[in-house]
Amino acid sequence: MDTHILQNWFDTYKEVSLFGRYITLDHISPLLDLLSLKTEIEQIGFSENNASIDLIKLGSGSKKLLFWSQMHGNESTTTKAVFDLLNFFTDVSNDLAKTILKECTIYIIPILSPDGAKAYTRLNFNQVDLNRDAQQKTQKESIVFSKLVERIQPDFAFNLHGQRTIFSAGETKYPATVSFLSPASDLERSITPSRKIAMEIIAKMNTVLQQFIPNQVGRYDDGFNLNCVGDTLASMGIPTILFEAGHYSNDYDREITREYIFYSLITSIEYITTTQITGDRYKDYFSIPENGKCFYDVIIRDVMLKGENVDIAVQYSEELIKNSVKFIPKIVKIGDLQKFYGHREIIGKKRAIYNENVTVEIVPEAMLLKFHLNSELFLIESTKS
Repeated sequence: MDTHILQNWFDTYKEVSLFGRYITLDHISPLLDLLSLKTEIEQIGFSENNASIDLIKLGSGSKKLLFWSQMHGNESTTTKAVFDLLNFFTDVSNDLAKTILKECTIYIIPILSPDGAKAYTRLNFNQVDLNRDAQQKTQKESIVFSKLVERIQPDFAFNLHGQRTIFSAGETKYPATVSFLSPASDLERSITPSRKIAMEIIAKMNTVLQQFIPNQVGRYDDGFNLNCVGDTLASMGIPTILFEAGHYSNDYDREITREYIFYSLITSIEYITTTQITGDRYKDYFSIPENGKCFYDVIIRDVMLKGENVDIAVQYSEELIKNSVKFIPKIVKIGDLQKFYGHREIIGKKRAIYNENVTVEIVPEAMLLKFHLNSELFLIESTKS
């Protein structure tokens, strides 16, 4: 697909009312109200805390595609991209959108864990990871989802997630801005016919993304766990594609990554619509490097601790404070970090740090790094390497 067309479409269809990391049912409810005037929206159930779980249905074609986002409430990037996609689908002047909706029926759950989204947590209201509840189905959300799958019998399943900033595309200096997975269907990780179909679609998306973010697409680990939703669907013979929205340089709001997720969604749906997918082209999937864990948010290079030259790794924890996600820096490792990379790297210039009882605060406006050592404050100028 032409990259300029994709870029123009994103600029046209981006849902500007959704921004940043904190996306909840309150944010999308006005959009669902507007969409209900254009397409079918069904309340398919309730969460453990009685929040609505909604299903958006578009199109009338024979190919049935199921998408769900925010199974983990703090993974919201794909939800933003889903609403960008919905703006694309509801543009009656877009020829590709009309073709897709003629050939396909699209089912979308925009937020599967509304309680988790509100609390900005991976877990639901009962502190259960819904992506480990596919077999026992102990939670209302899991039951709602399972009944929907049984009812519509999807031909393709799109499991939309987000991943942490630690991931790299392979063991490299490139962040995994987008990662994909065709989940295994058994402990042997057999390459089944349905997996081959999913792999072929992923390979197609990777071909397009390499034109935008070369070397920044990863392949997620395919270790089998039947308690996971994707693995369960794969074991049922449904071609399943896991999306992981990752980090792009300085994009902690995940607004740039959102764009690449939109490109991927359009590419995959267009490919399904226009191609008789056999899985014969699945091998290109394995050219995508497996995710490594080579990144910290910040690495301070070349400081002295107890006479030893060390590096300091800082990782942000994401905390919901007054309905806003704040990134709180914490030191997570001190030592030789030459095999790791920082999304931001600071040269310490052999400044002495006297003990390990240190807290740290990044002050980007002043380009300073603050070290609090007991009651004493040190400042290190932030110089990007």
